[in-house]
Amino acid sequence: MRVGLLGLGRIGAFHAATLAAHPGVGELVVNDADGGRAAAVAARLGARVGDAFDADALVVATPTATHAELLTRACAEGVPVFCEKPVAAGVPETLRVLDAVRRSGTVVHIGFQRRFDAGYAAARRALADGELGTLHRVHMLSADPRPPDPGYIPLSGGIYRDCHIHDFDILRWVTGREAETVYATGANRGEAFFAEAGDVDTSAALLTLDDGTLVTLQGSRYNGAGYDVRMELAGTLRTRAVGLGPCAPLTSVEGLQPPGEPWPDFTSRFRAAYVAELDAFLGAARGETKSPCTVEDALAALYLAEAAELSRREGRPVRVAEVVL
Repeated sequence: MRVGLLGLGRIGAFHAATLAAHPGVGELVVNDADGGRAAAVAARLGARVGDAFDADALVVATPTATHAELLTRACAEGVPVFCEKPVAAGVPETLRVLDAVRRSGTVVHIGFQRRFDAGYAAARRALADGELGTLHRVHMLSADPRPPDPGYIPLSGGIYRDCHIHDFDILRWVTGREAETVYATGANRGEAFFAEAGDVDTSAALLTLDDGTLVTLQGSRYNGAGYDVRMELAGTLRTRAVGLGPCAPLTSVEGLQPPGEPWPDFTSRFRAAYVAELDAFLGAARGETKSPCTVEDALAALYLAEAAELSRREGRPVRVAEVVL
C-alpha cells in the first residue's frame, strides 16, 4: 500500500516510523507544515515528501483545528483515513464530519490507542466473561509527569477534552455501558498558564453509568513520579487492575516497588498499542476488517468530555443528555 501521513510532530513522527517498518506499506508519503521537518523525517525513514492524499490510505496527526477539514476531504475523495483524536474541536463540527462519513461510506478510524493495549483488552474480557461478578465500581487515572508546552493549553480544549477523552472512550469500551451523569471539578496548583486559558492542571470526576455503577476519575499534569495511566474494576467476585506493570510509577510505603524504570511518557507506555492500532487501520483500509474506533465512538466520548467540562465550570452534576445535540 501507499500510505500518506500528514503532521510530523511527536506522535506523527512515531506513526511515520511505525508505518515505514510495516510489511504492508510499500511507500510512505509524508508532509508537514514545517518543510524542513518533513524532509528530515523522510530522509531518516526512506519515505518521500509529497501529496499525502495521493495514497491508498491516509494518517492524520496534524493539530486538532485541522482535523475536521482533512477528514471531510478524505471522505470526499474516498481515501480511508486514520485520525488522531479528537475528530474536531467541538460537537457541531464532529456531527458535520459524521454526516460526511455516513454519506461517503469511507473508512474512518479515530486514534483511541488504549483499545489496543493488552491490559485493557484483558480487563474487558474478564468483565464480559463474568470473572469479576457484578461490576460495582470503576476507578481511572491519567497523569502526565510534566505539563505540555504553555502554547498548547489554550488550543487543547481543556484537560477533560484533551486528556480524559481517552478515559471516557476506554470506559465505554471496557464496560459496554454508557454514562448518564457526570460531576467534575478541578484545581490549579501549578503554572499560571492553565488558569489563564480557563483550564485546570488537576482533575477529578464522578460518573454514574446507566446501570448504576459508580466511576471515579482523577488526572494531573504534574505527576512527578512518571506517566501513570490506570484502571481498576471492582466486582462482587474479583477486582482487576490495568496499568500495574513493572514500569508503573508507583511505590508502596510498605516496601513494594515495581522493578522497572517508570514510564516517562505516553509513547513509551502505549508503544505496542500504537503499533497495533495502525495495523488494524491498514486492515480496515484494505477492506479485510471493520474499524473498531469510529466517529460515532469519538462523538460519544466527546459528549462525556463536554458534560465534564460543563460540570466543572458550573459546579454541579450534569446529565450527559444535556450536551447531546
